[in-house]
Amino acid sequence: MKKVIQYSVVVVLFLVLSGVSACALLSENRPEGSEGAEAEALAAQMLESVNASAWEQTGAVRWNFPRGHEHLWDKRRNLAKVKWKSYEVYVNLSKKTGVALKDGERVTEGKESQELVEKAWAMWANDSFWLNPVVKIRDGGTTRELITLEDGSKALLVTYGKGGVTPGDAYLWLVDQKTGKPQGWKMWVSVLPVGGMEFEWKSWIELSTGALVAKDHDGLFDVNLTNIEGAKTLKELVGEPDPFSILE
Repeated sequence: MKKVIQYSVVVVLFLVLSGVSACALLSENRPEGSEGAEAEALAAQMLESVNASAWEQTGAVRWNFPRGHEHLWDKRRNLAKVKWKSYEVYVNLSKKTGVALKDGERVTEGKESQELVEKAWAMWANDSFWLNPVVKIRDGGTTRELITLEDGSKALLVTYGKGGVTPGDAYLWLVDQKTGKPQGWKMWVSVLPVGGMEFEWKSWIELSTGALVAKDHDGLFDVNLTNIEGAKTLKELVGEPDPFSILE
């Protein structure tokens, strides 16, 4: 038995070390560029390419994220409904407060309810970022650097100094050199062990408001969004009654 345990420990250590070595080999160093007018010009071109002004006029949006996350976002009032498994949680995104339901019944225990609200908020923060991160490249706390790639093309490195679930993350946007439309990104984020993991951005669709979002993000694993719809108002998107009246 002692030999079996020792053998198992050796195997586990070998797998861990192999994983660490593989991550080190696959990882890229985060590039360094320059802030200033050229970086801001590329940022402006990117925003125009996805019709960021139309996104500002999009008052409500809904979509499904992998792992069974269903989202309804009232952008005007900064409210969200997040559904997964047997849970349905309504969140005031500004206050991180809300109401949680399990199997259709309200969760009344305070600690459990707040934990579900915070989990729903974290899901929304991650999943809405995948929905349309381009419009966030000039958020407060961000820095933008122009990067010249090996082939001479230009890319934009956006670093988030604050906000979201994992502040400090950085994304290198790879763009069409003529239009500035995003074609993919490389990520340096705390939740992934490999730096520079690349995802292609494709299957762009136009919402009824004119805003453009990408449905498919293909890489080492795929992040594909479904059932994306947007409208100028929540009522236009879902009709009556107001699904967020539960928060009143």
